[in-house]
Amino acid sequence: MAESSLAQSEGLLALWHSYRLPLLVAISTVFFIVKAYRKSQTKAKTAASSSVPPSPRSQSPETTEKPRLGENEKPVIARKDSPPAKSSGPKRVSGKKPAKTSRRGEAGDAQPLTHIQPIIFFASLTGATERYANVLLEDMRAAAQKKADPENRERGLLPPQIHDLSYIDFDDFFTSAPKAPSTSPGTRYIYCLLIPTYNIDTVINTFLSHLDETHHDFRIDTGSLSTLAGYSVFGFGDKSEWPTEEEGFCSQAKELDRWMAKLTGKRRAYPLGFGDVNSDAEESLKEWSNGLQDIMSDILANGGLGEGVAGSGDPLESDEEDLDDEEGSDTKAKNKKNKPQAVMDLEDIKMGADGQATASPLPVDFTTAGKPAAPFQEAKEMVPTTSPTYAALTKQGYTIVGSHSGVKICRWTKSALRGRGSCYKYSFYGIRSHLCMEATPSLSCSNKCIFCWRHGTNPVGTTWRWKVDSPELIFNGVKEGHYKKIKMLRGVPGVRAERFAEAMRIRHCALSLVGEPIFYPHINRFLGMLHDEHISSFLVCNAQHPDQLEALHRVTQLYVSIDASNRESLRKIDRPLHRDFWERFQRCLDILREKRFVQRTVFRLTLVKGFNVDDEVIGYANLVEKALPCFVEIKGVTYCGTSTSAGAGLTMKNVPFYEEISEFVVALNKELERRGLKYGLAAEHAHSCCVLIASERFNVNGKWHTRIDYDRFFQLLEQEKADGTPFGPEDYTRETEEWAYWGNGGFDPNDERVYRKGKGPKAKVTEVEE
Repeated sequence: MAESSLAQSEGLLALWHSYRLPLLVAISTVFFIVKAYRKSQTKAKTAASSSVPPSPRSQSPETTEKPRLGENEKPVIARKDSPPAKSSGPKRVSGKKPAKTSRRGEAGDAQPLTHIQPIIFFASLTGATERYANVLLEDMRAAAQKKADPENRERGLLPPQIHDLSYIDFDDFFTSAPKAPSTSPGTRYIYCLLIPTYNIDTVINTFLSHLDETHHDFRIDTGSLSTLAGYSVFGFGDKSEWPTEEEGFCSQAKELDRWMAKLTGKRRAYPLGFGDVNSDAEESLKEWSNGLQDIMSDILANGGLGEGVAGSGDPLESDEEDLDDEEGSDTKAKNKKNKPQAVMDLEDIKMGADGQATASPLPVDFTTAGKPAAPFQEAKEMVPTTSPTYAALTKQGYTIVGSHSGVKICRWTKSALRGRGSCYKYSFYGIRSHLCMEATPSLSCSNKCIFCWRHGTNPVGTTWRWKVDSPELIFNGVKEGHYKKIKMLRGVPGVRAERFAEAMRIRHCALSLVGEPIFYPHINRFLGMLHDEHISSFLVCNAQHPDQLEALHRVTQLYVSIDASNRESLRKIDRPLHRDFWERFQRCLDILREKRFVQRTVFRLTLVKGFNVDDEVIGYANLVEKALPCFVEIKGVTYCGTSTSAGAGLTMKNVPFYEEISEFVVALNKELERRGLKYGLAAEHAHSCCVLIASERFNVNGKWHTRIDYDRFFQLLEQEKADGTPFGPEDYTRETEEWAYWGNGGFDPNDERVYRKGKGPKAKVTEVEE
C-alpha cells in the first residue's frame, strides 16, 4: 500500500516537472488579461460619467437597471415637465450643452408647444367639398371657443384658418411649414386636408405633383414638413362610380395621405377618413372631426403626438409604398424567396430570325434604375364631356371642341353687332370685334392668375399629358361653334343686319380665351390653317413656355402677358406652377427681343391695384429695356365678382380707375424716355381702361401707324412661303385713326356710346372691358 502511494507521488512529480513551464505561462496570461479588462472597464465608466448624460431611451439594459414591479404595482412614468432626478454624486460640468429631447422626433424644437393652429385645406370643383370644409371650419371654431381657458391664455387651441388649394402658392405651405409668429413662438400647426377624387386633371393633380417634386428635390429636406404638429386627410368619393378602394374610391386622398406621411416624417395625427358623397359624407366627416379634436387636446396636454405603437404614422396604413422605402428586410427576403428567379448569362441570349430574343427573360436596361416602367396606358382626355370641368365651362358660355379646345363669344362681339363699339383692339390695331373669333386650342394653363375670370375651372398643368386632337378637328370645331353662337344673336334687340352678315365671315382669331394656346403641341399647324383662310392670328402666352415660344412660327401679332416686374410680385399674381417660373419668364423676354424684327411683339400689362402698381414703374421699364417690344399695352384688371377671386385676395378695391391707369402710363413713358428708349404714348381706349405705348418704329412722319394692313400681311406671308422673301412688322402697318390717339378717348365716332344706368357722358368712370 505504501509502495503504491509512493509510486503515484513520483508519477505526479514527474508530470509537474514535464509541464510546469506551459502551465505557468498560461496562468500568467490569464491573470494579465483579467487585469487589463478590469482596467479598461474602469476607464470607460470614468469617461461616461464626465460626458453629456445620454437620453434614457438610448441607455441599454446593461447600463440601466429596471426595477422589478410587484403584482399590483404600476410603473412610474416621468412627465415631460417633471424635474430630473438628483444624482447622488457631484455635478459634473462639461463644455457641451445637453440636447433637448421631446416626443416623437421633436428634438431641437426651440420653444415648447403652447398653441395649436389648425389650417384647413380643400379643393373643390362643384362646391360640395367647399361646403364640407366650411362645416369643419365652424365645428373647429366652436371647439376652440369651448376649450379656451380665460385664466390661461398661454396655452390652447386657436381658431382655424381655411384655404382653397386653387388659390394658394404651394411653396408657402407645402415646401416648408409656416413659421410660428413672433408673438407666440410656441404655436405649432396641424394641417387638415379635405379633397375629393376626380378622374380628370384638376388642381389636385398639380398639388400631388408638387408634393412628389418636393419630396424628391435634392435641395429640400425629405422631411420638410416635419415641424408640423401633425396632419390628417379626409377624402370624398362616389361609391356609385368607384365601389371599392381598389377600384379608385378616394384614391387621390390616399395618395395625398401617403405623400404627407413622407414629408412630415410620419406625423399622422388622425387616420385617413373617407366619406361617400351619396350617403354618409357629412356623418363620417363629423366623426373624423371629433377624433381629430381629441388628438389636438392630447397634443396640447402632452406636447406632441407621442411615441404611439409600432407603425403609427406609417404611410403603409393608407396605401402601399415603394418596397425599397417601406418594407422590412424580413419581408424583402420573404418576397425574394417566394418569387422565382430566372438568371441568364447575357452571352447565352440568342436572337431568333425575327430579331427577338429566344430566351424568356426581358433584356436589362442598365441605364435606368428603380421600379420597372408601368405598362402603356392610353392618354386621357383633358376635359371629358362627363366631367365637372366640362359642365362648368359650358355653363359659362364655352363651346368645348374635341377634348381640350374651346370657343366663346366675347361681350364686345355682341356690342359691335349692335353698333355700340368694339374693344380696344379696334382702336389700336383695326380689329372689328364682330369679325373676331375668340378661341383656344388648349384649355389648360400653367398659371393660376388671381385675376382670371374663368372661375378656376380650367385644367392646370406644367406638361402636356393628355390626348391630342388634330388641328383640323379643332379648326373646324371652333369655327362651327363660333358661327352657331353668332346665329343665336340674330334675335337680340339692336343687332344690325349688315354687321350680322359680316360676322358670318371670320376675319380675326384671338387665341386668348382661356388656358395657354402655345401649350398645344400642333400650334404651328393650327396657325397655318388660320392663315390659309386669311384669318389673322393674335396669340397671347404667359411667358412660361420658352421652348414653344422659340419654335413658334409667324403670327399676325404676338402677345406676352407681363403681370409683374419682379419675381415675388409675379409669384403672388400669376401663381405659376413651374418652380423655375422666373427663369422661364426671363428666357421668354430674351426670345421676344430676338423676334422683334420678325413679329409684332406686345407686352400686355394687367394692373392690379395693391399688387403690381405701386413703385413698380422702374421694374417694368427694366423689362421693356430687356425685350424691346414693339408695343406695350397697359390695362386695368377686370374683377369677375366671384367668391374664388375674393378667396385669392382680389376685390373691387383692386380694380384701378382710369385716372390711375393714365398716371401709371405717363410715369412709365417718362422713365422710358429718361433711359433713351424710343417709345411714346400712341393710343388709348378709355372705355376699356387701356392705353398703348408704341415704339418710335411705328411713328411715320409724325403720325402713329399702330394699325395693321391685314391684306398686306397675307400678301407678304404668301410671298415668303413662295420664295422665302422675309418681311418685318413695319411692312404691314396702317395709320392710326385720330380719334384713337392718346387724349382723344379712343371710342369709334361711328358707333353709339351707351352708358350704364346712372352714368352720363360726363362720368369719369366708364365701363371696363370683360
